[in-house]
Amino acid sequence: MTPSGILLLIIIYFGTLFIISNRVSKNDNGNAAFFSANKNSKWYLVAFGLIGTALSGVTFISVPGEVGSPSGEQFKYFQFVLGNMLGFLVIAKILLPLYYRMNLTSIYSYIEQRMGFYSYKTAASIFLISRTISSAFRLYLVIIVLQRYVFDFYQIPFAVTVLISLLLIFSYTYRSGLKTIIITDTLQTFFLVTSVFLTIYFICDSLDFGPIQAFNEVKNSNYSKIFFFDDFLGGKFHFIKQIIGGMFVTIAMTGLDQDLMQKNLSCKNIKEAQKNIYTFTVLFVIINIFFLSVGALLYLYAEKYGIAVPLDAITQKPRTDLLFPEIALNHLSTIPAIVFLLGIIAATFATTDSALTALTTSFCIDFLEMDKKEEGEQKKAIKIRHIVHLSFSLLIFIFILFFNAINDSSVVAMIFKVASYTYGPLLGLYAFGLFQKNKVVKDRWVPYLCVISPIFTYLISENSFYLLGGYVFDNELIVVNGLLTYLGLYAISTRTTETIRF
Repeated sequence: MTPSGILLLIIIYFGTLFIISNRVSKNDNGNAAFFSANKNSKWYLVAFGLIGTALSGVTFISVPGEVGSPSGEQFKYFQFVLGNMLGFLVIAKILLPLYYRMNLTSIYSYIEQRMGFYSYKTAASIFLISRTISSAFRLYLVIIVLQRYVFDFYQIPFAVTVLISLLLIFSYTYRSGLKTIIITDTLQTFFLVTSVFLTIYFICDSLDFGPIQAFNEVKNSNYSKIFFFDDFLGGKFHFIKQIIGGMFVTIAMTGLDQDLMQKNLSCKNIKEAQKNIYTFTVLFVIINIFFLSVGALLYLYAEKYGIAVPLDAITQKPRTDLLFPEIALNHLSTIPAIVFLLGIIAATFATTDSALTALTTSFCIDFLEMDKKEEGEQKKAIKIRHIVHLSFSLLIFIFILFFNAINDSSVVAMIFKVASYTYGPLLGLYAFGLFQKNKVVKDRWVPYLCVISPIFTYLISENSFYLLGGYVFDNELIVVNGLLTYLGLYAISTRTTETIRF
């Protein structure tokens, strides 16, 4: 597929999103529509749209690429997905009822009522930092692909590509925010899911595989091992580590994350929100099975036709997350290339537009207190919200340029490594609030504790081989971070005679 054809596809794609945005926001672009979609979202639309938000371009490119990683990962990611499934059940049964019972717009308002002002601002700040970093990572991954296969052809600088991408997202989200995203993410998830199934079809067709033969070839290949039970101490792929890591990363990065919870809180009531989570969980597990299958088929295709894993332009090391775009855009026909592009664009921009809305919501409510403004101040508040929305777009722009200058490792590994340190204190804060009903913390000390805990977590991780008899941490490191925060909160708390009911 030519760069001009790809560029035309991108223009048509964003033109469609812009038309939808205009129609949705035509009669309602107030703060209630932006922050909570007027609490009137259909649960099945939210459930389906969450697929695109939760998966992102990381899943679309890096997960299939990691299947054939030299480290021998194969299908080990599915262990992590099973842990995700358990985490979603915890969210549905424990966190969602809490948020609905307290009628929250920003989920960090719980921390304010439970622990106090400084704890509240700390929790909201952790989210703003964490989500900005992770969103920049995800968008960076896709822009690398667009730059390599499209914009380099026109000699457009990387920074300009990033700026154009963010301006496009800003253009269809700044008016009605969540109300628009519920609709656009449903469309983008449709493109994402369709592209996964069609990609499998096109690769199988190129390999002359029927459905049964494709299943057997993947099953009997060197890429399909799912469960790893050997080397519990020194291995990162062990089943227990992946399950625990997947579960707690999901609780922290979804259940304690304003981005994904904001959509769930836009449903009419708790029952519809829970139906949304249960439906989403089933779809999430199934889609990830197919993503891993795409990875195995890509490597079988590469072996048959002698295609090498592309090299990083800077480090000249193999980049497994570039194998999918390399095959789709340079070795398959035009239709598969279009399908791939629609999938990767949908996956990544569905995540970024949602993140921008959540970042804006959190800052406007948790720091500017827009939910407490009088009705007469709403017009001024909308203008301020637009400025905040644009500011976060520019902040992500800066982060992406920074990552481009220093990046030298797998995007998947980096995202979850960063999350282990930034989301861990949130895990500890909410766990303490929920399980220590007779304890009140010294609120002013909490910000310091939430900085100290990640530092100690890092030191433990770096020295675990010597301190813990050869143990090596993976995603379960977030549990250590959360536990250190929890114990720290316990140490700076005092007992109260009254039982706290929320």
